[in-house]
Amino acid sequence: MKKLRFVVSLTTDDNDYQQEQATSAVEAAARLGVDVELVYAENDSVLQSQQLLKFIQSNSESRPGGIIFEPVGATAMPQVARAAAAAGIGWVVLNRDVEYLADLRRSFKVPVFSITSDHEEIGRIQGKQIAALLPTGGSVLLVQGPAESLAAKQRAMGLQAAKPANVQIKTIKANCTGSTKSFPGD
Repeated sequence: MKKLRFVVSLTTDDNDYQQEQATSAVEAAARLGVDVELVYAENDSVLQSQQLLKFIQSNSESRPGGIIFEPVGATAMPQVARAAAAAGIGWVVLNRDVEYLADLRRSFKVPVFSITSDHEEIGRIQGKQIAALLPTGGSVLLVQGPAESLAAKQRAMGLQAAKPANVQIKTIKANCTGSTKSFPGD
């Protein structure tokens, strides 16, 4: 019997969070006795799409049993997902709610799902933390993740909804990684 193999596609390899996801994937694969191949999209959604299509379009013997990926851009690649499911490859989306999954489940007999956090609730928790830290009001600098990141937008919405009225939020957009910080104007 062929050993089960998964592809894990992450946005970049220079981000602490992505590195932790990679480590967790490798450890889980070892624990479960399955193979895992990590690929990094270099924060490029076109490259990520090409990488995944290469796996999907490979001969049936070398195709993975499943693809687990965190989308780089605003879209979670519905066409690539459909191609994977049609090829009999399971599809897992990390950190993104996507609407096309129900249609894939109806049309194909492979596992298709997403795993994500409630990013708006995370923002509300941050708003409550700010209230506890600044009971008399003040200002907070919010360093917000990539502009195309739905998670960053949802967290900011939750934060705005939960923060006290006497706290002003100053926001700067950033593309933060573990090794470098990139701010507008850099």
